[in-house]
Amino acid sequence: MSSNGLVMSAKDVHKRFGRLEVLKGISLDVSRGEVVCVIGPSGSGKTTFIRCINHLEKIDGGRIEVNGHLIGYRERRGKLVEDTEPSIARQRAEIGMVFQRFNLFPHKTALQNITEAPIQVRGVPKGQAIREAEALLARVGLADKRDVYPGKLSGGQQQRVAIARALAMKPALLLFDEATSALDPEMIGEVLDVMKGLATDFQTTMIVVTHEMGFAREAADRVVMMDDGQIIEEGTPEHFFREPGEERTKQFLSKILV
Repeated sequence: MSSNGLVMSAKDVHKRFGRLEVLKGISLDVSRGEVVCVIGPSGSGKTTFIRCINHLEKIDGGRIEVNGHLIGYRERRGKLVEDTEPSIARQRAEIGMVFQRFNLFPHKTALQNITEAPIQVRGVPKGQAIREAEALLARVGLADKRDVYPGKLSGGQQQRVAIARALAMKPALLLFDEATSALDPEMIGEVLDVMKGLATDFQTTMIVVTHEMGFAREAADRVVMMDDGQIIEEGTPEHFFREPGEERTKQFLSKILV
């Protein structure tokens, strides 16, 4: 971690897809143990931003650091050049990501999905990886699903395995991209409960893109509102849900809060 307590620091991040500028100078710092919820309308750049944090998307300007290290790039003669694939892979090991779709290996059990990366990427001994994976399955309420394949799990159970898989790498930062949006309504709560536990019981540093305002209200330390590729407002949940300052924020919240 960087010496000033920051886990993630984004400075003036720009991203284009062709002529479309999706991110227009995003700057955001996240401290150790902080939970930051990113909200905003579809197309505001939320998903693109967190995909840039672990270099699933290449940025066109600015810089992103995790644990004090540049992500995806290195400096050469005062300019940023793209880093090597092995170096980027090492950087990504510090960043866990939970996607909308669960992305589990269908031919591997819940346990095998969780142990794969620690063994293959971090070189964790198999026995240790299995013990840690079993503890993580217990943490997400799936101790009894150890040897079950994803096709036999509900969507909520698959997403909880995906969270355990991300945690198995012991990341400095955990990213969630609309982790409940592909779930049936009755399954959303079980995933949000796991995420709340990570925030409150384990002080996991998280950036959560979400439409679940209840989660943002209860679990976030800070809420960030994005619109049209920019951060237009940020503050505590109390500020956001009681007296947001920006008219655009008020309009957005009025449509999704009932």
